[in-house]
Amino acid sequence: MRAAGLPEVPEQTALVAAAAFPKGTLAMRVREKLAEVFADEPFASAFGVRGAPGLSPGMLALVAVLQFAENLTDRQAAGMVVRAIDWKYAIGLELTDPGFDFTVLAKFRARLVEHGMERLIFDRLVEHCRQEGLIEAGGKQRTDSTHVISAVRDLNRLELAGESMRAALEALATAAPAWLGQTMPVAELELRYAARVDSWRLPSSKTKRDRLAEIYGQDSLALLHALHAPDTPVWLREIEAVQLLRRIFMQTYYVHTDARGREVVRKREAEKDGVPPGHLRLASPYDPHARWSARGDELFWCGYKVHLTETCDNSTGGATARTQTPNLITDVTTTVSTAPDVTATAGIQQRLTGRQLKPGEHYLDSGYPSADLVTAAAREGIAMITPLLADHSRQARAAEGFDKSAFRIDWTTRQVRCPEGRTSTGWYPVQQHGHDAIVVEFARSHCGTCPSRDKCTTAARGNRMLTLRPRELHENVAAARAEQNTDTWQAKYALRAGVEGTINQALDITDLRRARYRGLPRTSLQHAYSATAINVIRLDAHWTDQPRRPRTSRLTRLAHQLVA
Repeated sequence: MRAAGLPEVPEQTALVAAAAFPKGTLAMRVREKLAEVFADEPFASAFGVRGAPGLSPGMLALVAVLQFAENLTDRQAAGMVVRAIDWKYAIGLELTDPGFDFTVLAKFRARLVEHGMERLIFDRLVEHCRQEGLIEAGGKQRTDSTHVISAVRDLNRLELAGESMRAALEALATAAPAWLGQTMPVAELELRYAARVDSWRLPSSKTKRDRLAEIYGQDSLALLHALHAPDTPVWLREIEAVQLLRRIFMQTYYVHTDARGREVVRKREAEKDGVPPGHLRLASPYDPHARWSARGDELFWCGYKVHLTETCDNSTGGATARTQTPNLITDVTTTVSTAPDVTATAGIQQRLTGRQLKPGEHYLDSGYPSADLVTAAAREGIAMITPLLADHSRQARAAEGFDKSAFRIDWTTRQVRCPEGRTSTGWYPVQQHGHDAIVVEFARSHCGTCPSRDKCTTAARGNRMLTLRPRELHENVAAARAEQNTDTWQAKYALRAGVEGTINQALDITDLRRARYRGLPRTSLQHAYSATAINVIRLDAHWTDQPRRPRTSRLTRLAHQLVA
């Protein structure tokens, strides 16, 4: 790599672009206003300094951003470099330049992932906007997530067992064909694993499906035994497809020894043998990070989850206020689909703080907060505007009886008084699920004769027990739950809903909800460039003083024409 940055725009290219697009285009304005974001120096550690000169990584990064801004494939993006005048202007090419092969973009992404540079361009653009005063610390920001469908086929357990064996055989046939030919009956295996398992119809009979599952299990076990034989090269076991086969075999089958000392393979039954939890259970032999997940009773998907955070200081102002500073995405993070939203909250706030963009108010839905997070954020100067989940006790859910709010707590004397005037007899600091808690116990003799016992507890032991958080957390939660029931808080919290529009824009423009690539690192890169593209589009609207307008249907436009 020669760290030269984007080349100067050739004179002929500039003249033709100005004549063809007198008002300019998004690609041309990005070149004119954001050229420093696409410098080569930040990519230096991922590229060599010896050998034949290659393409500028800054130029390839700009092509990738424009590619996502127009939702193009690699082949289409490479074609635009050849024939689009404004793209040639943006990356500084002569009009006669033939461009590059579309496979260069895939190699460029692979190198970024290999060196941990998935977010490099996104972070540089955000930092540029901060220096330009378009984003600043102490303002309002909001976060939400959406599901992402992986770029692999959906397989049931039987298909997964067969396809994982086929993937391992394909990898071994490439890496060690001689070993595979000498160790395994290749001709027999070719009959079962030459074609993709989901390319033909599985047996309709349950008996035949069970027999096929048994055959897949026996073949997999035989291959794994051969791979772990003493004379087998150790490096064969380290091939990713082989490691995934081993994990899928363990989650699908149960191996035991019969009365004759033979190994017997049978399919696992959840109730009898147990299966791995969802966050560990593999869903494909081609994507080790994709997981099956569910949201509510209707949404089921295999893939990931993406979290978007954006500024929202001017979202409730008038038209003039909205055009002053655009709402820009300040953070994007991709997680496995089984990770709860609450696990992403601290990381988002830490990254924003590290980039000097710590929000004064952070708007989130009820999946992101916890008592510990709200308290920790407040100590750092971040007010989390988010509804805390209600009390889940039986009494609170039934809206009858005595929940925690009915008890008076004396933190100084470490005693609790119940609604009937009885005082607790035990106060026990404990650890529950890795967090500090306090268990309060009332005397069994008091609860046994209490006239309100049925409203208070149904415990078999006969006495009421309360679980409290430490004083600061308990009081913060109580105050937050009381505040979020007010009309003032509800009106303020309405600001969070605007992030849904950002997610919809990302879906419409960059197809954010469908992973283009396999694996969490590459999917994270896709989402980082999608967020960069959205920011570029919003900046372009800001530069041209053209705020985004809601999309209207053809029917609406026709009705307006008839009225006119």
